[in-house]
Amino acid sequence: MYAIVDIAGQQFKVQEGWKLYVHRLQEEEGATLSFDKVLLKDGDGNVQVGKPFLENVSVQATVLKHLKGDRVLVFKKKKRKGYQKCNGHRQQLTQIRIDTIS
Repeated sequence: MYAIVDIAGQQFKVQEGWKLYVHRLQEEEGATLSFDKVLLKDGDGNVQVGKPFLENVSVQATVLKHLKGDRVLVFKKKKRKGYQKCNGHRQQLTQIRIDTIS
């Protein structure tokens, strides 16, 4: 069984037991979350599609840890002008584990 869920403005395919990295959430480590914005649910070939979301379907997850992602470098250059600029950042992420899809 899998589901397509809207988490923090992004859509993710989730299954029970999967671990995901999502944009930083405000909850503490070890907290239990419930996501109600389920777009699609597939259980043994029985596909349910929401318009836009499914009623009475939710996904429960547990926050495992907060961390930073890999370094992303943003390099800008204009040829023959002597202009170079290098910026970068590390995205703030939260690792969650999907407990149940109901």
